[in-house]
Parts: sequence; C-alpha cells; structure tokens
Amino acid sequence: MNKELEHQFVTNLEKHQNIAHKICRIYTNDQDSHNDLFQEITIQLWKAYPKFRGEAKFSTWMYRVALNTAITLYRKKKRSIPTQDFDTVDFKIKAEEYDDETEQQLKVMYAAIQELNDIEKALVFLYLEDKNYRDISETLGITEVNARVKMNRLKTKLKNILNP
Repeated sequence: MNKELEHQFVTNLEKHQNIAHKICRIYTNDQDSHNDLFQEITIQLWKAYPKFRGEAKFSTWMYRVALNTAITLYRKKKRSIPTQDFDTVDFKIKAEEYDDETEQQLKVMYAAIQELNDIEKALVFLYLEDKNYRDISETLGITEVNARVKMNRLKTKLKNILNP
C-alpha cells in the first residue's frame, strides 16, 4: 500500500474511531474484549481499505465493516467464552455534576440491548446514533422499509424487556 493511501486511512480512522468504540461497547462486556474487538475492527478496516471506492461516505463504509466484524466475532465467542456482566462494571460519565440516575439508566439500557440478537443490536446502535433509515438500510444491506419495520418491532420488544 502506498504512503498516500496509508495516510488517508490513518486520518479517516482517527477522525471516525468513535464509531468503532461504540460498536465495541455494544458487543463486549469488559475492557479486554473491547480492546480486542477494536483491534480486530482496525485490522479488517485496514485489509479492506484498498477496496474502498468512496461511493459511500467513509463513516458509512466503516459502520458496515465494523458491524460485520463485530457480529462475526460475537457469533464465534458466543459459543465458547462467557464475558463479564454489566452489573459489575461502573460506567464513567463525563459531566460537571455526577448523575447516578443517568448511570443507572445506561445500565438498564445496555442490559436490555444485551438481550437482543446481533442484527437487532446493530439496528438499535445505528438508530441511537441518529442515522436515518436510508443510512441504516445501506449500512446493514437491507431495504429502507425493512429497516423501518424492524426498528418498530424492536421498539416494542425493548419496551417489553424494560417493562415486563
């Protein structure tokens, strides 16, 4: 890979690395798993970058590669390695005043998300990232109508999980 392409990749990755971190947060339960998944996502992005044609925004392409990597690894790990419970993890919320209620709400939200399947997690993640249905459908490789239907069903499912 030439130096210019390498520089473009590093610049784009640095600019959009929070996408990967957020995906890692959704698909892992502890810092070591988070770091491992982030590294694997970075490797897969690096391998695929020479094929990136720029037809979509880099961030949209990154969502797709990162989610596919996370889902693939999640499915493999799900069969063999248990991870740490979210109940034992303290969330660090950067704010002027500490708000325990917000932290508790985050714990409940992440616990509910953990009960979803891998595709549902990706859909909720993109929705929470304020992606429109066109972007969601493009990232997940489904139709826009299918994304809307799935999201409406997921809202009901999450309400049922949170309010049994």
